Amino acid sequence: MKYVLVTGGVVSGLGKGVTASSIGVVLKACGLRVTTIKIDPYLNTDAGTMSPFEHGEVFVLDDGGEVDLDLGNYERFLDIKLTRDNNITTGKIYQSVINKERRGDYLGKTIQVVPHITDEIQDWIERVAMNPVDGKEGPPDVCVIELGGTIGDIESMPFIEALGQFSYRVGPGNFCLVHVSLVPVLNVVGEQKTKPTQHSVRGLRGLGLAPDILACRSTEPLEENVKAKLSQFCHVPDQRAHEAILKVLDLQFVDKVPREPKLAEWTERASKFDKLKSTALLHASVAMGRKLVVEWVPSCDLEDSAAKETPEAHKKAWKLLKGAEGILVPGGFGDRGVQGKILAAKYARENNVPYLGICLGMQIAVIDFARSIMKLPGANSTEFDPDTMSPCVIFMPEGSKTHMGATMRLGSRRTYFHATACKSAKLYDNARFIDERHRHRYEVNPEMVPEFEKAGLSFVGKDESGRRMEIIELPSHKFFIGAQFHPEFKSRPGKPSPLFLGLIAAASGQLETLLQPSSNIVNPNPVPRYTGPIVPKKTMYQKGHAKKPLDSLVNGYFANGNVIHT
Repeated sequence: MKYVLVTGGVVSGLGKGVTASSIGVVLKACGLRVTTIKIDPYLNTDAGTMSPFEHGEVFVLDDGGEVDLDLGNYERFLDIKLTRDNNITTGKIYQSVINKERRGDYLGKTIQVVPHITDEIQDWIERVAMNPVDGKEGPPDVCVIELGGTIGDIESMPFIEALGQFSYRVGPGNFCLVHVSLVPVLNVVGEQKTKPTQHSVRGLRGLGLAPDILACRSTEPLEENVKAKLSQFCHVPDQRAHEAILKVLDLQFVDKVPREPKLAEWTERASKFDKLKSTALLHASVAMGRKLVVEWVPSCDLEDSAAKETPEAHKKAWKLLKGAEGILVPGGFGDRGVQGKILAAKYARENNVPYLGICLGMQIAVIDFARSIMKLPGANSTEFDPDTMSPCVIFMPEGSKTHMGATMRLGSRRTYFHATACKSAKLYDNARFIDERHRHRYEVNPEMVPEFEKAGLSFVGKDESGRRMEIIELPSHKFFIGAQFHPEFKSRPGKPSPLFLGLIAAASGQLETLLQPSSNIVNPNPVPRYTGPIVPKKTMYQKGHAKKPLDSLVNGYFANGNVIHT
């Protein structure tokens, strides 16, 4: 097994995750099987209870692991399927060591950071790195490890020590260290400065790790003299990253590794994006040949109270909403901005604007339907009004109201289509069922479903029991879909989520073409096909966007925007 470690210096937020993902893409393009591990030095056992304002949005894996968003980058860039064990935290390591101590595994020894914590870190890395994540049998060839935080952080010290020991443990030719650093440009002198990177590398060496490659971030491409200076003073080669990595890992003479990585697919996708004129739904819009334009609307600005308190913001929010060719309401927690989201769903429903609601976005669409169509003015979710007389969204029976961590309905769950002629099933290639990832505590009240269906709301997707609602549609609408699951977790640059493709298609006038069985638009998620008769399609659905990857949308906001046609 070969290992590539990615560390960061000078400041945080330099893009270690993108760097690690890109390294993985290049190595995969060289014919190697790649897996990844993200190390987060915080004490939380996982990211599930962390505020998105504090640490970014949570990413959910198939096994229900709530992990750092960088694992989402890894899965999307490399098209792999990771597990919760691919995300190591200080909390997990200490919990594992303490559990072993309580069982008596250490035979009465005094438990210390060195060697017990550092050994646990190394054992964890070595064990998880052997697990295949690409659907093939046998261990991967290379494991790319990202160490979160910045070199010098107190929280990272046990991991730095463990990784220093680990590099010696696996031996020369099996370990490559890539250090991501900042090369700032001072406005006063207007030149790129190398001293911060030099000091960072010196500090890293003082901790027992020597970088083999530097990945330098700057406002402009590095000048040749700057690269030469960094190469000389930091003792690293200049450019040709894949050749440098393969050389350090003793892979440059392996027969199956080509001299040049095969990146035609990525090059073609990037070139296609650069040519689009007409701005995560980004990869879905590229697949549909449209440039996605996103407008963020704070949903609280749509509410009636905002008309009095912040009239200008209220006016601007409604102007953006009414100018949209599609509306997307993502997931969220808490009651902030919920009424505004309900108003957005109502506007989309009444004005035949393509709509996609995800998780909470589906639930608020159900609330609006109950209030507006079923004439239940007090209809609500018990999350927002525990005493509502019309609880159309309720707390799930298996949930916990006393513990927050890992108590939601999490991970990959199966959804069965109950209406084969619906647009959702057609977008999923006439599938009988699909597997998508979930993260929620509340669900549509199954006792009210017959009333909803009688009033015209279709529950076209349900779980295996038939009592948990997964997908809603309005048959009379151009495009109106809500999904309890999160399609963004499995959407990939080369395999956009069918719901995102449908949203972009409906917003740009391409939905009918996309739904045709003979459509030459690539099927992004091959799934078990429906074997019954082909039923004529109905009109219906979608449009919406996200300024950032969809999983980075936070509570109180929904995304909406315009698709400019080429």
